Amino acid sequence: MSNPSDDTPVLFAGDDDVWCQVVNRTPGPVRRGALFLDRDGVMVEEHPYLHRIEDARMVPGTVAAIRAANARAVPVVVVTNQGGIALGHYDWPEFARLHDWIWERLAEADAFVNAILACPHHPEGRGLLRATNHPDRKPNPGMILRALDILPIDAARSWIVGDREVDVQAAKAAGLAGAVHMRSAHKDFEAARTKAAALADASFRVRACDDPDKLTEVLAPLWAQA
Repeated sequence: MSNPSDDTPVLFAGDDDVWCQVVNRTPGPVRRGALFLDRDGVMVEEHPYLHRIEDARMVPGTVAAIRAANARAVPVVVVTNQGGIALGHYDWPEFARLHDWIWERLAEADAFVNAILACPHHPEGRGLLRATNHPDRKPNPGMILRALDILPIDAARSWIVGDREVDVQAAKAAGLAGAVHMRSAHKDFEAARTKAAALADASFRVRACDDPDKLTEVLAPLWAQA
């Protein structure tokens, strides 16, 4: 979409209302294993329906992991449920302004993401954004599958980092190698950890990370195996 003024963010939500934005195309044509990231509780600290910059706090350990992925030419893709839009808590322009701020904080740390996908649909949403089981809303794999179409990513060598079981479920459904379940402040964390661990099998690995500052240490051997 066009940008009518300097303070109006460019929007990347298409006709199906799913946000799909390539932020940086640095990966070459060779398909690589990617690092998929949930946003709330992983990239930024958990906050209900986060959309105001003044409420946002970056997670330093995740920023460091993104920088490490960049150094290894591992594509980094954010996949985030944003049902707060369907529920009327905020809109796409507010979402975009927050992400411009996030990209700036990453740049200050010499880090970047390659793409972000966001699904606004919610079972209790308003109007066309009301959907009981939208294919792009995690635990469904739609956002990850879209990323596989827009960037040279090898799903079988890719991992996701998330703090909820829906992140892990989406990764498994998309055929990723595995998931890192990261500790965060959301109230259902312990139940989510149990459910996430139960998804592991011979073809899908699940690892735990209880200290975000050690996320790079958890991911490094996984990248080496890819």
